Amino acid sequence: MGGRVGLKGTDGHEIQVKSRALGAVPEAPSRAIEALKQLSSIREQIEIITYPFEMGEDEARATGFEPKVIGSIRKGETTAADTRAAAEQMYRLRVNLILFAGGDGTARDVYTGIRDRCVVLGIPAGVKIHSSVYAINARAAGKLAAMYLQGEVTHVRDAEVMDIDEEAFRAGRASAQLYGYLRVPFEETFVQNPKAGTRESEESAVENIAYTIAEEMEPDCLYILGPGTTMRAIKAKISPDNTLLGVDVALNKQLIARDVNEQGLLSLIKGKKAKIIVTIIGGQGYIFGRGNQQISPQIIREVGRENIIVVATTDKITSLRGKPLLVDTGDITTDNMLAGYIRIVTGYGEQAVLKVTA
Repeated sequence: MGGRVGLKGTDGHEIQVKSRALGAVPEAPSRAIEALKQLSSIREQIEIITYPFEMGEDEARATGFEPKVIGSIRKGETTAADTRAAAEQMYRLRVNLILFAGGDGTARDVYTGIRDRCVVLGIPAGVKIHSSVYAINARAAGKLAAMYLQGEVTHVRDAEVMDIDEEAFRAGRASAQLYGYLRVPFEETFVQNPKAGTRESEESAVENIAYTIAEEMEPDCLYILGPGTTMRAIKAKISPDNTLLGVDVALNKQLIARDVNEQGLLSLIKGKKAKIIVTIIGGQGYIFGRGNQQISPQIIREVGRENIIVVATTDKITSLRGKPLLVDTGDITTDNMLAGYIRIVTGYGEQAVLKVTA
């Protein structure tokens, strides 16, 4: 919920209240609905068991299911304890699959509730998703769930549950910790990889990319600069006072705004020529929809696909093992607009062309 307003996650009650005050809207309900739509074709073959209201009941009914509702919650005031309790009760009812929507914090809560005693699958709806228990997007989660329930996918693997300290994350420090493993149905094209770290050997390549981008920046054009270590090298060519994990904005080779949320970006680009520069998440391949939700579908459409610049080292591209780049903005029209082939700046005067899939 905190992605578009620049809060980098919403673990904990206080930060959820702050997110709502800033106008944030939960992503999980719409993502869950998108996943459940993929199960419509087997509606008569499955039973959906869910917690009340926004913890699944509303989403199931919105997609035409008549779920069996268990447990109790305070509507509009759900907590991590509710997630843990729901997972445990579903395990005790011997369900075939637990489908949940959220981010790393949600995956951690599900793991705390059931450990590896039940097969689960995550619908990605969080800001920071380092865990590999999630499908690549909501539609893929629904399709994989249907395939697993029909016996078309039988392989189950142990997938990492990773999470980071959000307070440190907001302060610009990212360090993921392994909490355990959940069992997930596995089909390679549907499930995301764990996020890969940056190797020291990439530093010179990152510097070359930064020099290239800084040299080619056009006058009187706003540059929306996404988060990440590669992006920070670019920002450092403009100003030492930049953010590692936030979205910054540059104009005429000067940073004019730091750690900007969606509304701030919209106000800055209104009536202006603008470009977006983002990098690839190593190991996963996402360019939009993971850690940079401030750059929302509306902003992407305003700027235009032709004004998006993607940067990545060749090592980061190699870590994808031939898989395409991914987008998961939460808006299928925008995702489809981004699909196709895109140029990647990989070094000084060097480029690659990779396919983007929605």
